[in-house]
Amino acid sequence: MTLLASAATVPMPAVDPSPTVPSLAVFGAPRLLAGLGGVDELDRLGGSGGVAGLDRVAGVYGPDGVYGSGGVGGVYGPDRADGVDGTHGMGRVDRLDRVAHLARHGSPPDLSASELVALAEDTGLRGRGGAGFPFARKVRAVMEGRRRTGGRVAVVVNGSEGEPGCLKDTALLLFAPHLVLDGALLAARALGAEEVAVGVTRADVARSVRRAIAERGPLSTPVRAELLAERFVTGEGTALTDGLNRGPGLPSGRKIRSSERGLRGLPTLLSNTETYAQLAVAARLGALGYRATGDPAEPGTVLLTVAGERVVEAPTGVPLARVLALCGLGPGQGILIGGYHGTWLPPSTAGTALLSRDDLTAYGAVLGAGAVLPLPEGTCPAGETVRVARWMAAESAGQCGPCVLGLPALADALGQAVGGGGQRALDAVRGRMRAVERRGACSHPDGTARFIASALAAFPDEFARHADGAGCGRPVLGALPVPGEAAYGVGGAPGTGGGRRSGDRAATATAARPHAPEQRLLVDWTLCQGHGLCADLVPGMVRLGPDGYPERAAMPLPARMRRRAQLAVRRCPALALRVQDGE
Repeated sequence: MTLLASAATVPMPAVDPSPTVPSLAVFGAPRLLAGLGGVDELDRLGGSGGVAGLDRVAGVYGPDGVYGSGGVGGVYGPDRADGVDGTHGMGRVDRLDRVAHLARHGSPPDLSASELVALAEDTGLRGRGGAGFPFARKVRAVMEGRRRTGGRVAVVVNGSEGEPGCLKDTALLLFAPHLVLDGALLAARALGAEEVAVGVTRADVARSVRRAIAERGPLSTPVRAELLAERFVTGEGTALTDGLNRGPGLPSGRKIRSSERGLRGLPTLLSNTETYAQLAVAARLGALGYRATGDPAEPGTVLLTVAGERVVEAPTGVPLARVLALCGLGPGQGILIGGYHGTWLPPSTAGTALLSRDDLTAYGAVLGAGAVLPLPEGTCPAGETVRVARWMAAESAGQCGPCVLGLPALADALGQAVGGGGQRALDAVRGRMRAVERRGACSHPDGTARFIASALAAFPDEFARHADGAGCGRPVLGALPVPGEAAYGVGGAPGTGGGRRSGDRAATATAARPHAPEQRLLVDWTLCQGHGLCADLVPGMVRLGPDGYPERAAMPLPARMRRRAQLAVRRCPALALRVQDGE
């Protein structure tokens, strides 16, 4: 194993080609994982500090769907559905087939669209896939879209889970797929949807969902599960619906809400796997029962993927340090919250932070898809960051220059800095980050830049020592999971970058935007090929970054520049420019 002292190359660990099957654990009262055999029951949380439900004996639903006391695992007879072999010493986790699911959870109620909205509002249900958008607002938006399409809508379950540090949706779809289908079909019936589509990226998950669909027999609302390309950006809303529509599964590059145009062009309720499972639980318990557990401001439970391998269900609002301790872990050198578009928390913060939206926001973090990745003491933070940056660069959808060229350049600049490139190399990293921000067809460039910026802020001394050539003497253990070494070149020396620095100009230009300009010149990143002609035709307004692409996707268009802008639109070889009238 190579030590990162002054080396410019960061080694990658061997990667197991077989998909990871998560181990499962609960503490408090399980809801989403209730009834699953082979689940580790962690110690009870003492001293809940006002978080409801932490002292409750572990419970499950009875046959009528009412929450009651009972064991976590449960013993099933020979009619139990076959299991899936787990890893990490947790043995065998049994998948709940339709019969076992109904015996454990009971049948969900039917709700009208207005009742669905009221339930989502009363429970404070938010999306569990990253952005945390209020579910009730999504439903309302689809209802509005339904009026424009004569009542035609669709429902989509996002089970793609492209984040390497997340396995919670995989766990649900492998072991409790009927709970997810309950929530999706409940919403579909309430909205009168024509179809439910489940998008996944693992063959074993697709098999589990298709089996669950078959176990339900004839359905009034058709349900299908589609195996999509396994990419980080597959879960982006427009990429997901494009894949489900039999397209290439790429982000559209345009701000199109799925509630306006999604599956087959219909208004679509698109949400994360866990969100639908939470909806199914809430429908059975009712708002008061659902709010009996967790942080009063954000009730219920949450699924976390701890250290990239263990899925834990816990009440919201629990201390982060307690979750780690129950999993036999400490904060290490820091904790990455929210995955590879997330934020690093220092060990001192880990001791006080609670796993709730409001509390993490105070630390500049978002729980996102529930990834909790502590960095062990024995690995090199700088080298781990370079590995992830290179993988993220390779995960580009390949349709816009700031991502295709900008992210590899950013990863190479980071590799050069870590390899002893000096302060100038670190400055180049920051310039490269500014050059990709707010310029991509989707949020991938921004999220990658945010991850690197957070690492630089969390480990400043580490990066400074490496830039100076001293290094830290620790190996790169691959503590941050990165699938597939061969998908991108880690063996060659990173390039030095080049071109003029325009990051400062970009930051200055985006800092203050005129309020409601009459017109704007827009760049479509999905079409732009970096010809650079626009910068010559509209000088002073369009500036090119180090990669030869415009620094910004939207620019206020002064009246004096309109004729030249129209000329640039007509002459753009890629037809990537257009003028948008003010709203």
